[in-house]
This record gives sequence, structure tokens and C-alpha cells, in this order.
Amino acid sequence: MRIIGWNVNGIRAISKKGFLEWLKTESPDILCIQETKAHPEQLGDELLNVPGYHSYFSSAEKKGYSGVAVYSKLEPKSVEHLIGLDKVDQEGRTLILEFDNFTLFNIYYPNGGAGNKRVGFKLQYYEAFLKKVEKLRKIRHNIVITGDVNTAHEAIDLARPKENEKATGFLPEERAWVTKFLAHGYIDTFRHLNKEPGHYTWWDYKTRARERDIGWRIDYFFISDNLAPALQSAFIKKDIFGSDHCPIGIDIDV
Repeated sequence: MRIIGWNVNGIRAISKKGFLEWLKTESPDILCIQETKAHPEQLGDELLNVPGYHSYFSSAEKKGYSGVAVYSKLEPKSVEHLIGLDKVDQEGRTLILEFDNFTLFNIYYPNGGAGNKRVGFKLQYYEAFLKKVEKLRKIRHNIVITGDVNTAHEAIDLARPKENEKATGFLPEERAWVTKFLAHGYIDTFRHLNKEPGHYTWWDYKTRARERDIGWRIDYFFISDNLAPALQSAFIKKDIFGSDHCPIGIDIDV
């Protein structure tokens, strides 16, 4: 099974850049997108009803902000939109889909914000997410998580670690949480299979960082460690444009 994740930085914007053509060609079993910046009623039928896929959306109360969506060839047994923290659940950051053999989380984790003003809020979401995923893992066991985590875990995961030690996305407390999360029995799939530096998933638009490949790896696929034998590959599709992030994915036998 191939599952792809992508922060599209606006589903309506990327739909004008060949998104549906790319989806048809790539044809993953499941596509998880983040930062849709749209409510379903703002989208045309071509985005709501993609041939061959079931679609699910979670939107922020605030228009044009946040939001996640999943396109799946498989129909899930259940779909949840809540992480259990009211002020975050209002921002449409969560989709949890239960399939026969695994449970999939598609998450758009909060950004720490300008001046690091939302770092506390971000850490609250991290903790609420961890509580939720641990609760479901006890019941459903096989867990797959994808999303824009908005944190580079280690120095290997960004081009300029020294320059960003005091910037959200690479703060000690943000990185420590990722370490804590992994210690609960989860695997960073890409780093599990690839120990090399220079692999990024996000580049700053304002500084034209993508042209120079000055990036950050802040988008992840995590799996519960019991699924490690089922993991076949983990990849970053840096040659796919249309957003300030690029798609990531895994092939897994579930």
C-alpha cells in the first residue's frame, strides 16, 4: 500500500497547478493533505469527488485557515475529527481514519508562530495528540501517522541548524517532544531507512530557499514500532512543486 502526505498550502491554489493530474498519475492508495485552507462547500465537485477515491475533510472554523483532507481508495470503518482539545479542534487539524488493519492519523500540527508566540499552544496540541494516539493504540495496535509536524527533530533535518536554534521549529522543547514521542514506541519512517543529511520537505518562499535547497524536514510519516517489518520504503518527492512543501510517502504492507 502506498500512502502519501503533502502540505499543499491551499487546496484551491494547488488545484490550479496540476494537482488533480498529479494525483491521477501518482495514484496512491491514500493521499493525506494538510493546510487545505478551505471548507468543502468552497470546493468544486472535481475536488470533492475524485474518481476512484472517497474524500474526507476537516476544516477550521476560521475561513481560509488550516484544514486537512484525505483521499482514500479504501473506505474506512470510521472517521474522527477531534483530538480532544477544544481550542485546537476548532482549527480543523485532525483526521483519524480507522481501516480494517490499521488506524491512520492525518495531522496539521500547529506552527509556533511569529515571535514564537504559539509555541505553548503547539506543545499543548502535541500532548493532546500523544494522549489520543496512545489511547487508540491500545485498542487498534497498528498506527500510521502523517503530517506537517512543524518541527525538525535533529540537526540533520535542516540545512542551517545553528542559525535556527532559537526559532520555532527547532527549539529544544519542540525537538524534545519529538524524542519523547518516538520513545513511546513510534518510528520516523524516513530516518529509519535513510541516515543521510540533505533531505528536506519545506523551503521558505520568501527567501527562495528551494532554489538553493536550504530546507527543513518537518513533514513526517510515523508508524507504531510493531509495523516496522511491514515498512517497505519511505520517500520524499522533492521534484514535485506547487507548494512550499513537497510530498512524502511510504510503501507499507498493511
